[in-house]
Amino acid sequence: MTVSPGTLSKSSQTIDSYEAYAERYDALVGRFPNERDQVALRRVAEIAGADGRILEVGSGPGRDADFLETLGVHVRRTDATRRFLEIQAARGRQGELLNVITDILGGPYDAVVALCVLIHVPRIETGNVLTKIAGSLRAGGAFLVSMRDGEGETGGKYHTVYWRRDDFAAHLQASGLDILWDEFSIDCDGDAWNTFIAVRPS
Repeated sequence: MTVSPGTLSKSSQTIDSYEAYAERYDALVGRFPNERDQVALRRVAEIAGADGRILEVGSGPGRDADFLETLGVHVRRTDATRRFLEIQAARGRQGELLNVITDILGGPYDAVVALCVLIHVPRIETGNVLTKIAGSLRAGGAFLVSMRDGEGETGGKYHTVYWRRDDFAAHLQASGLDILWDEFSIDCDGDAWNTFIAVRPS
């Protein structure tokens, strides 16, 4: 798959911005996922099953992975930002460098988790990325993803893409996934999100 120079430039700029902001980000996020995300993560862990193998795309400081591991699953922690992986390594958690746009994901996994991550995938690449994720799941495997609600894209240091619920749901379905559950929410900063759990049909 060929990725356009424009997409690579947007992705690189976002990654570089997180490299500079990683320590501040780590200080801002809590030690545990919020209650809403905990509910979704528990559902995904249940689908993955005991000793299930989960790929986390964009682990960041690794708090969601920490929580998942308390539920008895194994998490492959990945991020495109080296500094986030260094922060995790400093507390004994090992992750791998992975860019969901350009890299092979491996698998099959029992689940894939991408919370607050695919908002940085340029709109033109969203279908390709979702197809890649769907292809990395075993039959019956689950995909947990959250997207900013809205329309259009913003540039700047952090390239951000907004999706209306039905439009992103259509992309999930086009990639071969069935939507099991979704929820609309407003975070503490007043930003609107759509969160989905989708499964690869058995």
